[in-house]
Amino acid sequence: MSSYPKLLRRSMANRQIAGVCGGLADYFGLDATAVRVGYVLLSLFSAAFPGMLVYVVLWILIPEREYY
Repeated sequence: MSSYPKLLRRSMANRQIAGVCGGLADYFGLDATAVRVGYVLLSLFSAAFPGMLVYVVLWILIPEREYY
């Protein structure tokens, strides 16, 4: 068990646009491709989930990882 807290950060190594989905995948221990596909499907098939707006907000709010 690590002695430091797990922090949500945008991924630098696993990024397609801004590293938001890669960072979420790292934080939750999931595959980044699965998170991306799930995010796109949720955005397309849910009228209550404004995917692009949420992505931009997460891009602004989640700090970038400063190390690899």
